[in-house]
Amino acid sequence: MTACIAGEAAESVVPASHLLVPLVVGFAAAISGLVAGKVPPSVNRGSQAVLGVMIGASLSPTALLQTATAAVPLTIVTALTLVLSLAAAALLAVVARLDHPTALLGMIAGGSAAAVACAEDVRADARLVAVMQYLRVALIAATAPVLVGWLLASPAPSGGSPPVNPPAWRLVTGPHQGAGLVLVVVIAFAGTIAAGRLRLPSAALLGPMLLAATLTMTGTTAGFAPSGALRSALLTVIGLDVGLRFTRSALSRMGRLLPLALACSVVVSVACAMLAWPLSRLVHIPLTDAYLATTPGGINAVIGTAAASNANIPLISSVQSLRLFCMVLLAPLLIRLLTRQGRPEEQAHGRSGRRPPT
Repeated sequence: MTACIAGEAAESVVPASHLLVPLVVGFAAAISGLVAGKVPPSVNRGSQAVLGVMIGASLSPTALLQTATAAVPLTIVTALTLVLSLAAAALLAVVARLDHPTALLGMIAGGSAAAVACAEDVRADARLVAVMQYLRVALIAATAPVLVGWLLASPAPSGGSPPVNPPAWRLVTGPHQGAGLVLVVVIAFAGTIAAGRLRLPSAALLGPMLLAATLTMTGTTAGFAPSGALRSALLTVIGLDVGLRFTRSALSRMGRLLPLALACSVVVSVACAMLAWPLSRLVHIPLTDAYLATTPGGINAVIGTAAASNANIPLISSVQSLRLFCMVLLAPLLIRLLTRQGRPEEQAHGRSGRRPPT
């Protein structure tokens, strides 16, 4: 409860506050010895399932219509972003001697909360993943408003309207709260069971995500994406779970990793920003819109910046949501492929360094 209240209080000053603040609270409690143990596995998997519903429901027919005319350029940009993430992960794996799952989830562009949530399922170190992911989120949150302000020397409205935050009492989107909550529970449960039987990686996340996306894309149902207090609660659980995993030995390892992780985050962010110029020319949109659409993560900070600069919010949110969906779907599959192709001695080395002793 304390972590949730603290996250709510810091929402206006901290990016992704409902995940970062509980992470810090859990970290402080674990390091100080006030709390021993982790969030119960059933609670953690439940939060992953609800997060999967939220991600899947972000894709809708409206979102597709916003990006349909620029499908090819946007697909190329998304693919290049994935390649940049893989290159940064490969560098980290070699130089910092990280295992492939931790390096890839730490560097994957987009889906920070999802990357942290599914780390345990793919045998990655959730603590290192969280540090690398939110290092990039903080970098984007700090630089995006400055860069957009510089690009908008002569502001010209390009459409869009500021996002409206749902009231805290609304637990799902849409007016029918009861039906929406039932849908969230049913989709989370059915998606997890189906993904488990199909042996999908990160079943608790991917199953509900794919099922929710199918229902929204086909127009079968709408108005069930977690929002308000429910969204805050599930992000709090994920952040708290990661924070409680920290140990003093883990901190020592992170200190050595931090400079290289920061350098990789800067390079990936700059490279993605450079993709904005050709995208702007090909799709005939303002450079500011293209830049905000191609930033590697930090979707909340990006949408806030878009609203403040009067950018095309529907286009930007659609592109970011589609890339988020692709990254979350592909990351576990790529990890499984890399792990299978790795030599036995490399995998043994990764397992020995994946979890610092507790």
